[in-house]
Amino acid sequence: MIPGAFDYHAPGTLSEAVTLLRQHAGDAKLLAGGQSLIPAMRFRLAMPPVLIDLNQIEGLEYVREDNGHLAIGAMTRESALEESGLVQSRFHLLADAARVIADPVVRNRATVGGNIAHADPANDHPAVMLAYGAEVIALGPNGTRAIAIDNFFVDLFENALAEDEILTEIRIPTPGANSGGAYVKMERKVGDYAISGVAVQLTMNGDTCTSARIGLTNVSPTPMRAKQAEQLLVGQVVTDERLEAVGAAAAAECDPSPDLRGSAEYKRDVTRVLTKRAIRQAVERATS
Repeated sequence: MIPGAFDYHAPGTLSEAVTLLRQHAGDAKLLAGGQSLIPAMRFRLAMPPVLIDLNQIEGLEYVREDNGHLAIGAMTRESALEESGLVQSRFHLLADAARVIADPVVRNRATVGGNIAHADPANDHPAVMLAYGAEVIALGPNGTRAIAIDNFFVDLFENALAEDEILTEIRIPTPGANSGGAYVKMERKVGDYAISGVAVQLTMNGDTCTSARIGLTNVSPTPMRAKQAEQLLVGQVVTDERLEAVGAAAAAECDPSPDLRGSAEYKRDVTRVLTKRAIRQAVERATS
């Protein structure tokens, strides 16, 4: 199919982009990598009257450590995370996810900011950022503001950005000593959405878990944390029995929808198994 008619703008600065958003409030869509928006427009599932292309704006592609966190520019391509020595050596959860997002062709074009702003619970980054306790930086007509990732995902495909705000940066806290993370997902084939995915970031003191956050992919209407599972893990020695309880809790609190990838019961059980695997890998990294 052919997209519907739209007006196209390619601002050269963020301030121009924000101005355009204000001028076309409620009508404009931002174009970053376009890996979700363009297919939706092609099939007329999305018909924005105005398209604002961010690809001409400089200074939004970077991966660097800054004041105790990893700063990722919103227009950073997914492939840049795979190629970043910093990510691969110190942010193992993010590195795991970077390798399994869609396929190499998509990763060369897709952006980290676009993935998160799309607020799709089937995308990988939302669960990862929830597990990290990240925050996003938004720019609007009144300046910048930080939004905690726990408050960012409002509903299906809906985020906490105002109509005239642009996500400009993602900040991930630098993991401390004895910390580890892992992302594990199951998919029918390479490039497909996950049947289920689990992101874990934790800290250990010997055999005891002292802090943990668990994010789940594609098993709820919005990106979610498995908070009950976290509570069963924190303050406990990580044994096989404890892992089984934590996995069962994650399975119980998620809310998957049945589809061609499987029944709700099947997806819950996959979540249970993947939660255990992700925690084991995270613990191994934290204690090695």
